[in-house]
Amino acid sequence: MGEYGIGVMAMPAGFQYSEVFLKGKPRHEQYDNFLVRHPRMDVGKRAKIFAPFDALRGFDFAIMCKNEVYRDKAALSPEETEELSRRLEILHNLTYNSRMAKENQVQVSVTYYEPCSNESHEDYELRGQYRTITGICWNVDSEVTNSILIDNTMIPLNNVIKIEEPEALFRKDWSDP
Repeated sequence: MGEYGIGVMAMPAGFQYSEVFLKGKPRHEQYDNFLVRHPRMDVGKRAKIFAPFDALRGFDFAIMCKNEVYRDKAALSPEETEELSRRLEILHNLTYNSRMAKENQVQVSVTYYEPCSNESHEDYELRGQYRTITGICWNVDSEVTNSILIDNTMIPLNNVIKIEEPEALFRKDWSDP
């Protein structure tokens, strides 16, 4: 007879569970009392028990971040820069102080460039992504913070690419209030 072992190790002398180990895997009749109370679990369902286990916490997120595509920041043409400045000026006049911002509640869509902030990505602070946010413009500050505040998101003015809506707001014949 061969030598019994646990896994790949030989069973140590005086192992307290050797009797149980030598009995082998329990075998049950088709309708015995144990199987009636504890039916066999489908392999697919059994695998779900272990699915939440994350041995490498954050690994899935890190892999997902590596799949993000980043781009170089595009330069605006002089005409686009002029139009953007005009629209920012209109928004500044409508949101000059908090009272005016609350009264006017100008809803706009702002497309802006956001640099890569993932330190483990090779494009960190070199390239970025374009994002669009739609919400209420609360402030345009070109002097102190050099930013635009849309809902709770503060965007640096030098990252703003495009401002849209409402079209009537940005008509060429708009006169300052």
